[in-house]
Amino acid sequence: MYTSDDMRRLTRLICETDAAYHRAAVRLGLSDSAMQILYTLADGEGSCLLRDISALTGISKQTIHSAIRRLEGDGVLTVEPSGAKNKRLRLTPQGEQLAARTVVRLIETENRILAAWPPEEAAQYIALTERYLEDFRRETRALRYEAEP
Repeated sequence: MYTSDDMRRLTRLICETDAAYHRAAVRLGLSDSAMQILYTLADGEGSCLLRDISALTGISKQTIHSAIRRLEGDGVLTVEPSGAKNKRLRLTPQGEQLAARTVVRLIETENRILAAWPPEEAAQYIALTERYLEDFRRETRALRYEAEP
């Protein structure tokens, strides 16, 4: 086996966390991509740049654009020009109501969980998660597919 026990456990926890967020999205009546877009908009006080959605969620551009078209068609958000090559997404009043019924409740849940932890444990968890992400990004920058000889 290639994976250490600690890495296997970490990978399992990351996957289970992703699955828990997926189940939350389903319970809230949202697709994963719609939930992440609404979450980012709600966290940005109802507005953010399209490039921020891409950078913060890791969703493919094609999936983001499909979800945005759907949300825009449903009257949840508007897309406005913002500079030369960017667009700003903004929740409509209907979108603000949807966000309040869905992702804002999820954000409140996340806040309650962290607030229930001793402050030093919450800070340590966040710091270690950030450190792992930074180290992972640094270590994987050079990865490239190697064809068989």
